[in-house]
Amino acid sequence: MSLRGRIAAMRRGGQFTGIWIVTALLFAVSPLVAHGALSRSSLQAMLPFAGVLAVAAIGQTLVIQQGGLDLSIPGTFSLGVVLMTIVPGGHNDGLIPGLLVVIAVGLAAGAVNGVAISKIGITPLVVTLGMNGILIGVEQQVTHGSINYAAPSNWSNFAAGKVGGITVLALIALVAVVIVALLMRRTVWGREFELVGANPRAARAAGLPVARYQIGSYMAAGVCYALAGALLAGFLGHPQLDAGNDYLLPSIAVVVLGGTALGGGRGSVVATAAGVLFLSQLDQVLAVLGVSTAIQDVIQGAIVALSMGLRNLRFGGWLRPAARRRQRSGGGSSQRSIGAEEPMVPTSASSA
Repeated sequence: MSLRGRIAAMRRGGQFTGIWIVTALLFAVSPLVAHGALSRSSLQAMLPFAGVLAVAAIGQTLVIQQGGLDLSIPGTFSLGVVLMTIVPGGHNDGLIPGLLVVIAVGLAAGAVNGVAISKIGITPLVVTLGMNGILIGVEQQVTHGSINYAAPSNWSNFAAGKVGGITVLALIALVAVVIVALLMRRTVWGREFELVGANPRAARAAGLPVARYQIGSYMAAGVCYALAGALLAGFLGHPQLDAGNDYLLPSIAVVVLGGTALGGGRGSVVATAAGVLFLSQLDQVLAVLGVSTAIQDVIQGAIVALSMGLRNLRFGGWLRPAARRRQRSGGGSSQRSIGAEEPMVPTSASSA
């Protein structure tokens, strides 16, 4: 099967449509459950933070598509917040150097994660958790436990601005999602990226640079986390030191809600963005109802567990008795998933 055929097979089944349905239902029910949860003021309060989460979730989506999981978000995100305040020192002429340092730190952290995972073979959970501890230590060292500067006023005005009544942060997230989605769907690079995540052995046999794609996913993710922190610093002006702690579980939850396969391969940043809208609106409804932050965290964890459970039921086979009967009779041996296929040896990786 050609590379294009493999990717088309991975995308069949509509695994990314469910999140749009439940998100639409949530927005329809919100005014009935919590008065004011869908008002203009509520949406304006929710969208900036949804935009920041969407930028960070793009990175987590790319990592999960490569069969990984990144737990270094809190440290990378928080360091992005800190660097966007202490590097400029509150001065507008330090804005560009601050952004460059933020991007460089995100790239460096992601590169170390990717190399340790793809080249050395250390488990992603161990590597990214260790990196998170290192970054938090660096953050504590450079700040001595407190942030003494505000974000540059130009950056704050930009991050808190609106275009056509829509917050800039939401528009930035939208543009980022569209760009990544087009790259993934319309380019050979994107198709190869999905193949590497779905079946590294087949991709390696096809001559694709598997390690390069895996390392690149962590580097891109690191930039997403760090820039998300920088955007939050600009929006808040005087951010908290540990701002990234609030984005670890939500970033995983929205990817799972969006339908990206935790085993790698299939994924959609557009569906992840829908997951961001769902989770952000759910938090808004719960806040209007007076639910505590602790209970909201419990609900987010339950959503992740429930989403994975439903996905296992959907694709595990018991909802498809005909397929199970064929397997018992030996007739389904040829119906193997992409992850179980033998490595292919195509004539060229450019056959896509």
